[in-house]
Amino acid sequence: MAQLDPTDRRLLALLQQDARMPVVAMASELGLSRATVSARIERLCRDGAIRRFTVELGAPDADDLVRAVMLIELQGPQARGVAARLRRMRQVAELHSTNGAWDLVARIEAASLAEFDRVLGDIREIPGVLNSETCLLLSRAGG
Repeated sequence: MAQLDPTDRRLLALLQQDARMPVVAMASELGLSRATVSARIERLCRDGAIRRFTVELGAPDADDLVRAVMLIELQGPQARGVAARLRRMRQVAELHSTNGAWDLVARIEAASLAEFDRVLGDIREIPGVLNSETCLLLSRAGG
């Protein structure tokens, strides 16, 4: 992924705040032309800074996703390949490297327990994944 300049970072912050913000409004906010903002968004997608556009549901009753955190131990030489495969899985909402006993932390979102079970199996079968531990996220603490 290419280095992000301050304008890229401001553009990403606007998209995180409201991914439906019209390009014209972003251009006005950033002091750029609509064409420049569109080109930057396309480049950020192509370079991997923007991996996907998604919908975050606000009503708790409407959100029935199965969510979990998976801690993953990797075999050193295959770490990059494992991470690349995980990033391509739509159910892997976030992926972080970490320190300690585990090498990666993945936040997983699946539409059902059956899909969740399949995703866990798929991840564990990736060459280079040595061990994993998964914790279901049951309810949001503090509200």
